[in-house]
Amino acid sequence: MAWKIPHPLYGLYERRLARSLRGQKIPEHVAMTVDGNRRWAKQFNASVGHGHQAGAEKIHEFLGWCQELGVKVVTLYMLSTENIGRSKEELDELLVIIATMMDRLDSDDTISVSAMGAPEVLPDYLAERLIRLTQRTPTTEKLHVNLAVGYGGRREIVDAVRELLRDAVAQQRDIAELAETLDVEDISRFLYTRGQRDPDLVIRTSGEQRLSGFLLWQSAYSEMYFCEVLWPAFRRVDFLRALRDYAGRHRRYGS
Repeated sequence: MAWKIPHPLYGLYERRLARSLRGQKIPEHVAMTVDGNRRWAKQFNASVGHGHQAGAEKIHEFLGWCQELGVKVVTLYMLSTENIGRSKEELDELLVIIATMMDRLDSDDTISVSAMGAPEVLPDYLAERLIRLTQRTPTTEKLHVNLAVGYGGRREIVDAVRELLRDAVAQQRDIAELAETLDVEDISRFLYTRGQRDPDLVIRTSGEQRLSGFLLWQSAYSEMYFCEVLWPAFRRVDFLRALRDYAGRHRRYGS
């Protein structure tokens, strides 16, 4: 169970946590599964749509914390290919909220935004946004935000292999020869996140302790942090705890 801080001491504890991170290693790339919107809404007898809207607002707040603390890349798992199977009423409202948020982030000149996912599983108005944002080139001058919408980790790997084979055919390479020389870097060049650093830290809210298909290839050596707090209730102090936990770990990269 998450440790509850008495309200009068909350600010003091948060400031103390922030000070403890000075001079510590901060993850350059944080990947976040924003989970728990529906359960949060249920706690307040609110509509599911209200929960998703609260979750969208929390994203903007979270990105501000990342900018403040020096994180360079954030990847947000917003809608999986499996989520497409939700009820039409919930899905329609959620997709509109996501589209609005994509537009809002895209207009924010303090960050750069790109997207990744399968546009063919999305309605046209959202697919068009996804395609446009997938063509964006990340910048090192601002916080870069990847929006995973209509995303599935297995699908990404399949798409990468498919693109690799198409590229080989276009170059008139022998497939048998390709099979003999194929390595990890060959596939990485065709992932949705190609050219970007793999996530250093993967966070999931809501207490669920699984990846659910999020960045399966890229997170092979990422540090994992599971937080019991539901996403709309995620606080800066919860993020600071995750960063403190990360700073105390020794990354071995399989060695």
